[in-house]
Amino acid sequence: MQQANQRVLTMDHGYNFRDLGGYQARDGQTVKWQRVIRTGTLAYLSDHDQQSLLDYGIKFDVDFRSDGEVAEAPDQIPNSILYRHLPVFPDDKTDASKTQAELNAELKSRKKNGFDHMVEVYQEMVTEPQAQSAYRHFFSALLNNTDPKSGLLFHCTAGKDRTGMGATFFLSALGVPLKIIKQDYLLTNDILSPLVQARLTKAKNEGITGTTLDTIKAQMTVSSGYFDAAMAAIDKYYGTMPEFLNKALQLSNEDIVDLKKLYLTH
Repeated sequence: MQQANQRVLTMDHGYNFRDLGGYQARDGQTVKWQRVIRTGTLAYLSDHDQQSLLDYGIKFDVDFRSDGEVAEAPDQIPNSILYRHLPVFPDDKTDASKTQAELNAELKSRKKNGFDHMVEVYQEMVTEPQAQSAYRHFFSALLNNTDPKSGLLFHCTAGKDRTGMGATFFLSALGVPLKIIKQDYLLTNDILSPLVQARLTKAKNEGITGTTLDTIKAQMTVSSGYFDAAMAAIDKYYGTMPEFLNKALQLSNEDIVDLKKLYLTH
């Protein structure tokens, strides 16, 4: 992957690999490097990539994808990394794993365009019982990652939506300001830009235009609108992020203290 204290990590056959270290919390402490990594799919990792995970200290792999996505493209990871499957949704609502033909068929049958659909998905990541359960177990895994030299990796397919919200909840629990969290969330667009442009060019070459093209872009990128929709849902149903973490994800004050001990510099 890369040397320590580097945000974006390069892989031979993986994308959107990022260390969540270095962000500053409100109390002046910073998130430790090489402890929590967010990524896209691990289905195509080479032997070299897998060795890179070990060299980086990764001991835990949390997979937010649905059963169908996992069956179709299982993670390629070393046996020594502990795998946990915590599906946020029963199927891939984010459409990250769908083919162009599947997307086209779905767009014809769907009443909403891509942007509105994704706004709905983000609200569901806050309110749906299965999503809350997945993120609750994600925090259990984080709290069990007690060895200061071991890292936990979490991912979905594109590493942007379900993963983006996982990162948002984790950094929020540590007291990182929302403005910084949102910047981390939007960083996906810079990193995935070449992939997105290639996909849009291909679509245009196939004669795809208008709403369908906009929808492909909406589903391959992240948006302030999506993030804000999730935050608005938290405000509406829970009042504040700390209340959401406490009531929906069942994080106690002691859990928050423990998380800060584990993941912030002292």
